[in-house]
Amino acid sequence: METNATPVTTTAVSLRFGLLTGLVNIIFTFILFVTHTDQSPIRWLGLGILIGGMVMAHKTYMQANNGFMNYSEGLGIGTLLSLVSGVISTAFNFIYVKFVDPEYMSRAMDAARAKMEEKGGMTDEQIDQFLGAMQKYSSGGWGILIGIVVSLLFGFLIALVVSAITKNPKPEFE
Repeated sequence: METNATPVTTTAVSLRFGLLTGLVNIIFTFILFVTHTDQSPIRWLGLGILIGGMVMAHKTYMQANNGFMNYSEGLGIGTLLSLVSGVISTAFNFIYVKFVDPEYMSRAMDAARAKMEEKGGMTDEQIDQFLGAMQKYSSGGWGILIGIVVSLLFGFLIALVVSAITKNPKPEFE
């Protein structure tokens, strides 16, 4: 009996799990925004979402390939997954900050100012200069570009580790 199952490629798995990871990240980020905990340490749980998405993508790929996945395939899956998830998450953040809660940036700037003043070591002029640069690079096109690049870089670094753990290469002499 012949099966017409399409082969599972690294790209297909990356795109599917990148979309899923991005959607879960949007839900998580929205909850953080609504509860005003987006600047708390709990925001780092978003990395757990990314790692979980990578592990599930690797498992799916290995199941479709007789249990095998070499390191470069895992790295490719993780990196592309991070890019897709990062684009989705960055687009959501931009839309949320620009249209849903336009006051978000002013609250973030006020919190950053208070933190810098509390820490000390910077003059008011230096704080104003830093916050001006922060405002410039966190909004509009620069904010989107930086968000995507940072997602890609962090995702690549995480994929280096996750792929080393989840890899299962085919034996060479079989």
